[in-house]
Amino acid sequence: MTKQVEGVYERVLACAKEEFLEKGFSKSSLRTIAAKADTTTGTIYSRFGGKEGLFSAIVEPVSDRIIKMFLETQESFHALDAKEQPSMMETYVSEGMKTILDYVYDNFEEFELLLDASYGTKFQNFVESLVEIETEYTYKYMEAINFQGEEGEVITEEFIHIMTRAMFESMFEVVRHKMPKEKALKYMMMLEKFHYGGWDTIMKFSNSVEK
Repeated sequence: MTKQVEGVYERVLACAKEEFLEKGFSKSSLRTIAAKADTTTGTIYSRFGGKEGLFSAIVEPVSDRIIKMFLETQESFHALDAKEQPSMMETYVSEGMKTILDYVYDNFEEFELLLDASYGTKFQNFVESLVEIETEYTYKYMEAINFQGEEGEVITEEFIHIMTRAMFESMFEVVRHKMPKEKALKYMMMLEKFHYGGWDTIMKFSNSVEK
């Protein structure tokens, strides 16, 4: 069995990240990455299985982790008694956004890749996966509080999906604009108040859980 040269793995990942950030997945070249890493395309194939495997090695740990964090927050909130959920909603949203922001800034380049360089990979729908989770748990919340709209008005899954997509896209603008973290935190808190205020108006908490 051929012995793997020490340091090649790390060099390939570093050079690949640079290439993907500059050109995006689709336009990036394994030959260019191999040349910059002082190795061969055959070595990259043997270690990563190809270009998408290489891209996955960079972003998948971050993608998996943030989805897990998001699900854990959702499960923690929905484990609360239904009568507690409306009063705790703002706290959970605010703390959840701060947690996500911390993780984004700890892995900033990986999020740049996920958001704007992943077309052509299984990660191109990364944001959509978060939207689907949020949509599902928003419905669970409405069921938990026995939500009834004004005059029987129904909040559709399509509406929730559209609004949730808008929320996540606006959240991730901090990455696309390369905002300093301190500025991004202020932006996120304003955004949280904006979205929470809108949902609060629509949901009409006064019509929710019977006391």
